[in-house]
Amino acid sequence: MTPDSRFRLVPMRPRDPNEAGRAASTLELFFDLVFVVAVSIAAAQLHHALGEGHVLDGIGNYCVVFFGIWWAWMNFTWFATSFDTDDWLYRVFTIVQMGGVLVLASGIGPAFEHGDYSVLILAYVVMRFALVAQWLRASRSGGPARRATLIYAAGITLVQLLWLASLLLPAGMFTVALIVLVVAEIAVPIVAERTGSTPWHPHHITERYGLFTLILLGESLLASANAIIEALRDTESPGELIGIAVLTLVATAALWWIYFWPPHHRAIKGFASSLAYGYGHFFIFAAAGAFSAGIEVEIDVLTGHSALHQPGASFAYTVPLAVFVLGIWALAIRPHADRVVNAVLPLAGLLVLVDPFIPVPFALTAAILAGAVVVLVWRRPLDGQEV
Repeated sequence: MTPDSRFRLVPMRPRDPNEAGRAASTLELFFDLVFVVAVSIAAAQLHHALGEGHVLDGIGNYCVVFFGIWWAWMNFTWFATSFDTDDWLYRVFTIVQMGGVLVLASGIGPAFEHGDYSVLILAYVVMRFALVAQWLRASRSGGPARRATLIYAAGITLVQLLWLASLLLPAGMFTVALIVLVVAEIAVPIVAERTGSTPWHPHHITERYGLFTLILLGESLLASANAIIEALRDTESPGELIGIAVLTLVATAALWWIYFWPPHHRAIKGFASSLAYGYGHFFIFAAAGAFSAGIEVEIDVLTGHSALHQPGASFAYTVPLAVFVLGIWALAIRPHADRVVNAVLPLAGLLVLVDPFIPVPFALTAAILAGAVVVLVWRRPLDGQEV
């Protein structure tokens, strides 16, 4: 594709889903950096809410906030796999979305602390309208995908106007509107892809998901470092805190190993499987982010700074671990694993979930996950490929 001689713009035609050597661009990697900030703040707010004993409110706010983070990231990612031109206008619209993420991050605190979603919604709408501009641009050279691009643009615009209108609602009605609007956001791609169609590159998409998973697992490594820092300050229980740090590293490494074991690109062969893979990752991503918050809660319990007590406090990290393991097993591992793996991984997820009822729960959690990794080393994906 050659740029227009006047504006130096590349026609935004659908990209070849079989393009050889397609990989994440430096712009996409740059785009991901702002999500590190948003995810870190969301996890920190969840940690504080759980530590103060506001379990249900904390989980509810975390799910809503993380939806905004995840949905903005995912929509950009799937658009980029279909229409990335990497010209100056595409970059400008992407940077606008990055700015929206940073403003959204600043609104996470008020959402958790006061139930004030105004800043978060306004920033979210800015990001979404920047993407609408991209869809409208893509419609000019969309070819067979033109109908889908216009449905995306119209659907996203309508939902954003409803988000703005929701700010005028009283608190009681806002909660209901929030649920309805989340469903509406999810419905737009389903309608667009069923009516039209946009191409996606399996290797590119799954690489992008893998990179975002690494960002989220990085939050857990930060929690491990915090445990070591607290241990150096604490004279009464440094051994327990250092143990938490070591075991957090083991568990995080196990999550990485489990996630990258299967051939992910084979999980998105058609519309239904792509939908399941894309939407199902909400639970995997949210769980990875919440795991770090759970470790921070455990540190607070050990240092006497939490309203939670054992064994209940341990669920703050065992639930995210179980959701992550069971989620990636269902989405990407199950179709490519033999009976041994398909028996061991679900069992490992369930054992991790009930682990708080067993003495020394976190040590056993790490042992269970390490055992699952040993099985994955022993067995290989059914297609015989090493991943």
